[in-house]
Amino acid sequence: MHGLLALEDGSLFPGVGFGAEGVQTGELVFNTSMTGYQEILTDPSYHRQIVTMTVPHVGNTGVNLEDIESSRVWVSGFVIRSLSPIVSNWRNRGDLASYLKAQGVIGLTEVATRSLVRYIREKGVMRAAIAHGEAAQDPQALIAYAQKSLDMSGANLVDEVTCDEPYHWTERSDPQWYQQHHYDPMGPLVVAYDMGIKRNILRMLTDRGLRVTVVPARTSWQEVLAMNPAGVFLSNGPGDPAAVDYAIHNVKHLLGQVPIFGICLGHQILGLALGGQTEKMRFGHRGGNQPVKNLLTGIVEISAHNHGFAVVGESDLSGAEITHVNLNDQSVEGLRHTGLGAFSVQYHPESSPGPHDSLYLFDQFVDHVKRAESAS
Repeated sequence: MHGLLALEDGSLFPGVGFGAEGVQTGELVFNTSMTGYQEILTDPSYHRQIVTMTVPHVGNTGVNLEDIESSRVWVSGFVIRSLSPIVSNWRNRGDLASYLKAQGVIGLTEVATRSLVRYIREKGVMRAAIAHGEAAQDPQALIAYAQKSLDMSGANLVDEVTCDEPYHWTERSDPQWYQQHHYDPMGPLVVAYDMGIKRNILRMLTDRGLRVTVVPARTSWQEVLAMNPAGVFLSNGPGDPAAVDYAIHNVKHLLGQVPIFGICLGHQILGLALGGQTEKMRFGHRGGNQPVKNLLTGIVEISAHNHGFAVVGESDLSGAEITHVNLNDQSVEGLRHTGLGAFSVQYHPESSPGPHDSLYLFDQFVDHVKRAESAS
């Protein structure tokens, strides 16, 4: 059936619709990962975004029950060059088109994605409307939908993706993918703020002998300290970090009280809590092949990313040092404040999907947590 992608500046990219029918809006972004589309679809950090894949052939491995990163698909739309007519994988439990239809998400194939991605790189990310079916017959209406849709700058989307109640996480990773399994039901307690947390992050924590309690994003710092945790984790998530004022407030009060580790949005929240600033990037980093240099070791890590905002390196970070930078654009990829016992990275060391170069960061957090527990 007919499909159409309309950008807020009036640009139109036709295609063939699959998945759900209707109209959806979101910020149009692109991801350069070669594999792992199911993890991308179910990453809450993509809430309110339409994702374009740069890899031309998508859907050949179908979908399974193991690779989901949350309870649902979060993307507002999915744009690809070619939808595989054949599904073949030993873990396959269904095809991509049926999966998106069941989740109420529109897909668009046969799109000139190379041209589309080049356009985004030149003009920057922008709001868009994606349509499948009759709605795709009215381009001007779709452009109007895009122009009236949510602007990511100033948007607090964490409230829309966080959990409703605290819960304990005990699931470990599959040993055929990760060899490190030391789960300890009596291990040090870590409280993880859910601002859109990915399941593989939680698995990386339990794999290393930590007890994990996940709490809603609005949980106060007093409630967290009352749990007597040995560490606090700040998760990834969608939207503008500066708009999540309650999280910044809570982290300010937790600094120096307990070891803190942040990833992606959690990294940005930590930077803001330290007194820094964040900015919206032209088209962000999304993919599994970003080169990041560890300034402490000189080692370059190939890493997975999903972010459209970044910490401003020139802003006042209250004595924190920049530990990692992106070699493509020199943006800030890591921070640490040794005096306050906090560190963070902008990229995803759990790398789902992506390389495993950065798993050592979870080991560093475990070391901080165990030292804090021993000292208490």
